[in-house]
Amino acid sequence: MNVSEAEVQQYADAHTSPEPALLGQLVRETHLQTLMPRMLSGHFQGRLLSMLSHMVRPRRVLELGTFTGYSALCLAEGLAEDGELHTVEQNPELRSRVERYVQQAGLRGRVHLHIGDAEQLIPALTETWDMVFIDADKIRNRVYYELVLPRVRPGGFVLVDNVLWSGKVLPAYPLKAADKDGQAVRDFNDFVQQDERVENVFLPLRDGLFLVRKR
Repeated sequence: MNVSEAEVQQYADAHTSPEPALLGQLVRETHLQTLMPRMLSGHFQGRLLSMLSHMVRPRRVLELGTFTGYSALCLAEGLAEDGELHTVEQNPELRSRVERYVQQAGLRGRVHLHIGDAEQLIPALTETWDMVFIDADKIRNRVYYELVLPRVRPGGFVLVDNVLWSGKVLPAYPLKAADKDGQAVRDFNDFVQQDERVENVFLPLRDGLFLVRKR
C-alpha cells in the first residue's frame, strides 16, 4: 500500500476524541499571537497526554516547557482529586496567557506556573513525581532527565517530546556540525535506551515521544 504519512495522520485525527473548546480557543490564539505556534502540542498529542494522565491518575505532575499552556491543561485533565501540576516556563511574557487559561479551565490552585530556568528551579520543587513531561531546551534533555528521575516514584513515568527531531536522529541522516540540538537529541535517545533504571518505548508520534517508566 502506498499511503502517505499525512493521510495516516488525517485518519488518526478523525478517529480521536475531539478537542475541548477551550483548548481550541487556545490553539487559535497561539497561532495568531506567537511567533512559533508549532511548539504547541496540538489536538492529537494533547489527547494522548490526557489519556495517559487519566490512566495514571497522578497526584503530582511536573512539566518542563509550558509555552502557552496547552499540554499542561491536557495533562491536568487526568489529575487525581488532590492532584497538582507544576509547569516551568522560561519566557515571562507567556505568564499572563497561561494563568488566564488555567483560570478559565477551573484549575487555579492546582496548576502552578514557575517562571525561570528549569535547571535552577527543579531542585527547589521537593515533590515526588508520578509523571514528568519534558518539552524544553533539547540540548539539556539529559540534564533535566537526571535532575527529575531521582524524584520520580518507582513505576512513575517520564515523557520526552521531540525525540525524532524531524527524523534527523535516524542513523542514515548526516547531522550537520551546527545542529547541536539534533546531536543532543540523538545522544539522549541512545542514553535512555541503555539506562537500566528505566523501561522505555519510543513512539513515532508527531515529532517523536519517548515514554519512559522508572523501574
